[in-house]
Amino acid sequence: MFISRELRKNNIAEYLLYQWQVEDIIRAYDCNLGRLRREYISRFDYDEEQKEEMTDWLGDLVRMMNQEGCRQGGHLQINKLVMQQLCELNAMLLQSSKYPFYNSEYYKVLPFVVELRKRGMNAGENEIETCFNALYGTMMLRLQHKEISIDTQHAIKEISTFIAMLADYYKKDKEEPLEF
Repeated sequence: MFISRELRKNNIAEYLLYQWQVEDIIRAYDCNLGRLRREYISRFDYDEEQKEEMTDWLGDLVRMMNQEGCRQGGHLQINKLVMQQLCELNAMLLQSSKYPFYNSEYYKVLPFVVELRKRGMNAGENEIETCFNALYGTMMLRLQHKEISIDTQHAIKEISTFIAMLADYYKKDKEEPLEF
């Protein structure tokens, strides 16, 4: 929660990836708030007030996951909304002639997106969703200490650059709306 709050202000892409990870952590504990408190929250060096705040936050997420049918998979509506905002911003940036560097970066990443879709990722998803799924999948592989091919590392580096640029435009647009 403390990390989430900071990331939401500073880097929307990292925030979304973090939120997806929290969803998976909640699932790993069977959406059981008691287990989360005993086995997860207790591992952090938090004072009692922070532990209660973290428990309340995770409890809210558990309730939302139950209500929204996300216990087994998928993403919470709050996270889908962020993805939708990023997809809409991407479309506006691409349609505008005022952001040639963004356009250039998008077309640099597009072949990787096409390749990912060929390899079985959801063909019906937006390019931004495909990029985030690739980033999250790679993050999970790294956490599991699994090997990542040189080609995948290269693709992820390019995708990361592109998503970082999108996140930067998102932050700028929130601070002072961009002109399209």
